[in-house]
Amino acid sequence: TTENPFFSVVGPLLSRSLLLTLESLDDADVHALLERALADERGLDGRYTLTGEAADDLVRLAGGDGRRSLTYLEAAALVAGPPAAEPVEITAAHLERAVDRHAVRYDRSGDQHYDVVSAFIKSMRGSDPDAALHYLARMIEAGEDPRFIARRIVVHASEDVGMADPTALQTAVAAAQAVELIGMPEARINLAQAVIHISVAPKSNAVVTAIGEALADVRAGHAGPVPRHLRDGHFKGAAELGHGKGYLYAHDHPGGVAPQAHAPEGLEGREYYRPTEHGAERRVSEVLRRIKEVLRRGRP
Repeated sequence: TTENPFFSVVGPLLSRSLLLTLESLDDADVHALLERALADERGLDGRYTLTGEAADDLVRLAGGDGRRSLTYLEAAALVAGPPAAEPVEITAAHLERAVDRHAVRYDRSGDQHYDVVSAFIKSMRGSDPDAALHYLARMIEAGEDPRFIARRIVVHASEDVGMADPTALQTAVAAAQAVELIGMPEARINLAQAVIHISVAPKSNAVVTAIGEALADVRAGHAGPVPRHLRDGHFKGAAELGHGKGYLYAHDHPGGVAPQAHAPEGLEGREYYRPTEHGAERRVSEVLRRIKEVLRRGRP
């Protein structure tokens, strides 16, 4: 069955059944299946050959489905012509005519992969939803792993939009979950929604810049001791060491912000997150400005 038995089969029958999950074939498996079909007497019996380009295109079009690959191979053989004294060569053009689909030139481990992914990312960053959707469609049609696509969308929801529209990350994560829950081809709609959301959202790279600068400081050795008033004071003897002494509970102060220092020694006043004036980050910028005015009063 192609239906989920946990939904389509009644419980009493399901409890008496042995369920075996058939996973998609990988590219090497499909290649092996095609080679066997070309040579075996139950298949094309050596009367046809397949060019390397046509074989690669056929594997991509099959999408991990062995049955589909054999159907496409048989249809391409009919287009290539009847058997002759010498084996008939099946080309990519024959395959495209047979399945009525253009075989997208896209090698998941080669230059096309990196070029298309790069263009996809830069189109979202450049606020061009139409171009981003084009590259999304190219990846989907070429058989790219939808989980890979979803991961790139999730990354760029924070890298290119961030706090300018915090809901972009929620949409991206929801699309990634939909890929796992629903699968393709339906999940293409969820991926497209996330791509459009990120493309039209206001842009800010303040989040990725902030964590990058913070990591750079830590790697450069700028990691002073944690201030005593912020250290854990729950273990026996902590008070004698001065842990927690002078700590101001934020909720006891106006606005929930206490005038005290939090950064380690040597990094007082260091700013990593610098919000832009784009989208929702404009409000964040104003709120953060007021917070920092209070915090500065607590510095040594």
